[in-house]
Amino acid sequence: MIQMNNVVKKYPNGVVAANGISIDIKKGEFVYVVGPSGAGKSTFIKLMYREEKPTSGDVVIAGMNLSNLKNRQVPQLRRQLGVVFQDFKLLPRLNVYENVAFALEVIEENPKDIRKRVMEVLDLVGLKHKVRMFPNELSGGEQQRVSIARSIVNMPKVVIADEPTGNLDPETSWEIMNIFEEINSRGTTIVMATHNREIVNTIRKRVIAIEGGLIVRDVYGGDYGYEG
Repeated sequence: MIQMNNVVKKYPNGVVAANGISIDIKKGEFVYVVGPSGAGKSTFIKLMYREEKPTSGDVVIAGMNLSNLKNRQVPQLRRQLGVVFQDFKLLPRLNVYENVAFALEVIEENPKDIRKRVMEVLDLVGLKHKVRMFPNELSGGEQQRVSIARSIVNMPKVVIADEPTGNLDPETSWEIMNIFEEINSRGTTIVMATHNREIVNTIRKRVIAIEGGLIVRDVYGGDYGYEG
C-alpha cells in the first residue's frame, strides 16, 4: 500500500530530513511513527500525501508514484487518502455536517450519496447528534472526531494522522484511538506519527522509529522506546 525506496529529502537550508529511507507498509496495517523532535517524522508523513516532494528516490502510495506525479494529479491521489492533523483544520464557518460533506462536494459526489455517507461516518465517530453545531461550539475531542469523519468520508485506502492526540487530554485521546482502531478493523491502512508513549505501549502495533532522517527501528508489536 505504501512503499518508499531510498528516499532522500533535503531542504533548501541544507537540512536532510530523510536520508535514504526505504519502507514497505502493507494493506490494512496500523503503523506508529515515533522519534525525537526534529528527527524527520513530519517530513516522512508529508511525503506520503505529497505535501513535500522527495529530492530523490520513489514514494509509491496505492500504486501511484508520487515522485513522478504531476500537480494536476495530486487531487486524484488525495482521494485515496485521509489526513488527520493535530490542529483539526476545520472550516470555522461550516457546521459539523458541512465540514464533513465538503470533502465529497469538492469531488462532485451525488448529493443523496453525500448525505448517506456523511451521516454514516458521523455515527461512527459518535457525533450524529451534533450535525448543526459549529467548530467553536465543540470541545477539542469533538473537533478531532469531525476531522476524522472528514478524513474517512470518501472511504480512503490510507489514513495518515500527524499527532492526532497531541492537543487532547488523556481520556479523550483514548476515545480517539478507539475510533482509529475501528477504522483499521474495517481494512483501512493507518500511519500515525505520535509522541504519546502510553498509547504506543498499550495499543501495540508496528512501530517505525526515525532519528536523523533514518529509520533506526522497525518492530511489530513494539514499544515507544524513548524516555520522556
